[in-house]
Amino acid sequence: LALVVVKALAISPWGTFTVVATIPIALIMGVYGRYIRPGRIGEMSLIGFVLLIASIVYGQAVAESPTLAPLFTWSGETLALVLMGYGFVASVLPVWLLLAPRDYLSTFLKIGTILALAIGICFVMPDLRMPAVSRFVDGSGPVFAGGLFPFLFITIACGAVSGFHALVASGTTPKMLQNEIQARFIGYGAMLAESFVAVMALIAACVLDPGVYFAMNSPAALVGTTPEAVAATISGWGFLVTPETLTQVAHDIGESTILSRAGGAPTLAVGMSHILAAAVGGQALTAFWYHFAILFEALFILTTIDAGTRVCRFLLQDMMGTAIPALKDTKSWTGNLLATGIAVAAWGYFLYQGVVDPLGGINTLWPLFGIANQMLAAIALILCTVVLV
Repeated sequence: LALVVVKALAISPWGTFTVVATIPIALIMGVYGRYIRPGRIGEMSLIGFVLLIASIVYGQAVAESPTLAPLFTWSGETLALVLMGYGFVASVLPVWLLLAPRDYLSTFLKIGTILALAIGICFVMPDLRMPAVSRFVDGSGPVFAGGLFPFLFITIACGAVSGFHALVASGTTPKMLQNEIQARFIGYGAMLAESFVAVMALIAACVLDPGVYFAMNSPAALVGTTPEAVAATISGWGFLVTPETLTQVAHDIGESTILSRAGGAPTLAVGMSHILAAAVGGQALTAFWYHFAILFEALFILTTIDAGTRVCRFLLQDMMGTAIPALKDTKSWTGNLLATGIAVAAWGYFLYQGVVDPLGGINTLWPLFGIANQMLAAIALILCTVVLV
């Protein structure tokens, strides 16, 4: 998931500034809600929302500034290192300071955005331009060459059965329940919401011109690095697209390029921007809606990075505590930092390798993620069955 953020924000000063700005916004919300005005959730929410929208609007000025734009124009490698540092710091900070306020903020943003997208789809009624069956049904696709099964379940992990969700929810959801009866509504309801998001993402991807879709998701090593080379390669596959079209799409969303941004987030953002711009504001607001979508996606993806690292830290401390009991204490800075360092180094290595991979990591990271996720799901289902029976 960290790779998705890297692909979305690489060489994108507007998107990078907006996402980076959410960290101080969350810190302000955390301090405000704990010390300045305890219990004033409405005030804290309003402050966070206003600052969030301001970061998107001001992000355009940052991207157009010759002074500020270079400060937020980061390569994929730089973003990978920054995400590792963020994951390390966020997982050892108190939950109320960063994780809770940003998770809270991202929840409202996610629900609101998906509902707005659903309403926009019903209002605009966009044509689905992607063919129901393409020539790549034989498993020779440019994004991933292989059979539909089991890769289908890898690509829709969060919209289907997800072991990661089972692992994280087991440590966080119980703390938010007043009664066990609420577990079904929250747990099952959350997965239904994830499936709804998956359907919206599928529609958003299918409204794009197929040539644009493959230009965004095919690795540079396969299609080239210039609009001319990419257009020639993809047109040769039977999906006609011109270099001018690829350049114009990038210009419309306020980016320098859309080429080889696999991972799903940019594709969903471009599709969302077309739908929402058609419903509200017209083409003039396409760039705003694109970066709003990138913020919406990056926000809730970042929550999985810090929460996942924190859960991994707990598990590692439990394991290390069997040999050295002092390391099991979650209040021990030595145990916290050691376990966090191991966790970040583990996922950080795979993230960096995916970033430098000329094929975009799609042939290594995604299958690895899918296999591990489905295995965790199977273990969770077996464990629940044993406990219940």
